[in-house]
Amino acid sequence: MSREAGTQPQPSALRSRVTDAVWFVAPLLALVAAWAVAVRTFHVPLRVFPSVGDVLLAGLQEFQRGSLFEHIRQSLTRVAVGTILAILTSVPIGIAVATNRLVAACLAPILRFFAVLAGIAWIPIATLWFGYGFGAITFVIFNAVFFVVAYNTMLGVASIPQVLRNAAASLGATRWQIFLEVLLPGALPNIVTGIRTGMGYAWRGLIAAEMIATNAGLGYMLFLARDFYRTEVILLGMILIGTIWLAMDRLILAPVERRTIERWGLARRAGA
Repeated sequence: MSREAGTQPQPSALRSRVTDAVWFVAPLLALVAAWAVAVRTFHVPLRVFPSVGDVLLAGLQEFQRGSLFEHIRQSLTRVAVGTILAILTSVPIGIAVATNRLVAACLAPILRFFAVLAGIAWIPIATLWFGYGFGAITFVIFNAVFFVVAYNTMLGVASIPQVLRNAAASLGATRWQIFLEVLLPGALPNIVTGIRTGMGYAWRGLIAAEMIATNAGLGYMLFLARDFYRTEVILLGMILIGTIWLAMDRLILAPVERRTIERWGLARRAGA
């Protein structure tokens, strides 16, 4: 009986996921259909705007040359390195600001000030400091993620009731134990939300930086195609950027955020 009870919800859950996927993809397919009809109806020249077939052909050509996957690999590597470095530094700083008045007095105004400048605004000075290449782009991505995650970490720790911290201390928990077992878990939903938001900013900064500070990556592919009036390659790059981000957000970031929130009691699972 227990086995049957455990297996009954599976088909329903599968149907729900399929339905969600269909509703998610349907508007995108409708947009592609409208694009195809508009280009054919108004006889738009390739130099102004490509057709669906032109973009597919450009994608096949870039794939055969082997350059497409290299551009994607370069962009993903830069995003990963910049994001990881930002998370490793911003979370401890955010917790320190939220738990120490002296640190808060020194760093909170600075974090709020630079949060506005994060990302694209750092490109000119990043190229002066690191030159044109991996270092400059990683620095831009780092800034795009760092301030968002640090600020969300501050909010997450501040939302933890002081009584929980006092209770842990009264039970003999050390500062390190309070950090690992109270502050970090309590702030985790906000941290994950900050990471999800920050990575959106990171992709924007990445594409802008790659147009200026490198010779590889999806942003560089767009910029190079512009010089040769290859609108089909420009649109191919734009579609790839949007598709990769949607896949990362929907398949990785959104589920992690949802499960983190459910795990720490701020929301209930559907049907629970």
